[in-house]
Amino acid sequence: MKRFLRFLAAINFTIFSATSAPASEVTVMHGWPAQQGAAFEKIVRAFMHEHPGVEVIVEVVGRDRPAFLATRLAAGNPPDLTPHPWLGRQTEWAQNNQIVCLDGLVDPSELLDALRPFGYVDGKLYGLFVFPNIKSLVWYNKGQFARKRYRPPVSWDAMIALSDKIVADGGTPWAIGLESGAASGWPGSDWIEDIMLRAAGPQLYDKWVQHEIPWTHPSVRRAFQYFGQIVLNPDYVFGGPTGALTTNFGDSPSALFTQPPRALMHRQATFIQGFIRTQNRGLVAGKDYDIFPFPPIDPSAVEPVPILVGGDVVNCFARRPEVIEFAKFLISKEAQEIWIKELGELSSNKRTNPALFTNPVTRKAWDILSDATISRYDASDMMPGAVGTGSFWSGVLDFVSGIPLNRVLEKIEESAQDAYSSN
Repeated sequence: MKRFLRFLAAINFTIFSATSAPASEVTVMHGWPAQQGAAFEKIVRAFMHEHPGVEVIVEVVGRDRPAFLATRLAAGNPPDLTPHPWLGRQTEWAQNNQIVCLDGLVDPSELLDALRPFGYVDGKLYGLFVFPNIKSLVWYNKGQFARKRYRPPVSWDAMIALSDKIVADGGTPWAIGLESGAASGWPGSDWIEDIMLRAAGPQLYDKWVQHEIPWTHPSVRRAFQYFGQIVLNPDYVFGGPTGALTTNFGDSPSALFTQPPRALMHRQATFIQGFIRTQNRGLVAGKDYDIFPFPPIDPSAVEPVPILVGGDVVNCFARRPEVIEFAKFLISKEAQEIWIKELGELSSNKRTNPALFTNPVTRKAWDILSDATISRYDASDMMPGAVGTGSFWSGVLDFVSGIPLNRVLEKIEESAQDAYSSN
């Protein structure tokens, strides 16, 4: 009956069993789509090969997983663990004693230095960073750059100068897509977060996330203005601001690879490479396209240059030994290398063999992540939902559509006062 109810509760439900003998159960809930889900299943099978007495039950919940988890928590029936991108919820769960403190249970030293801090809440370890993305990247048409003798810029001013040069040469510098269904606006929030991190610095970024400074603060205003310098310039963006508002984020980078190219640069996280390669067959990584780090804005203010990251942290709702062992396995070199081989994505384990990154662009991203000493997580994922995935995203759309910045920031600030006071 318990398994039948679990089947009804989840959108998808899979039992992996390494043995027909009675087994301990571990339930894990995730929301990854087909390819990532299939790669995760291989990780599950590898774990059970090493732990034949454990039966892993995988529940896939694609939509409204936060609400689904909240319902399960309220009913006292959460999964044993879940990987997720919502660091704000990790903090909430930890402070409400709903997830397991992993201090003394897991050694996080295998994690990359840039990723380890994101598992801590109030100085205690609650989460493990399992599958990272770097957000601070600009993708570009490398062949066109070579033909035009353009060089990747190393500062914001140099990036603006390059954009002006591309316009003068008859081209369009940027492809930007903000449309993402009910989540429209999030690609613009990533721009603003990256700018905020570079122009204001990590400490002020943290205060912004915690609402210790208002949305009307000069540093937040300046971040929107820097973004506006690009997105509001019809000469800079393919399709202009209207094109940015109506173009799907996954379709947007394809503008770099038309004949002739409709744009030359696109700012997005490492995951976008999957969209680029799927929609533009035959492209050669490192030859037809490449990346450069999103450049510093005020190098004298932030040194070394920080990176913005996203991805999944795993939290445990149960303390049983087999649950903790599975969480530890997810950050292991073995599990991370399965993820790399299956998906060509990044690893969170510092012992990962770099030779596995056969794609030169992914290898470059890995080097950036491995070398990073200052990093911050996606701000909108750490804010209360009413702000981070609500008024912030809609505020980005309002700003790009032409609503005055003062009004946009005041509206977000109003929602933030309500959201943070109720948390």
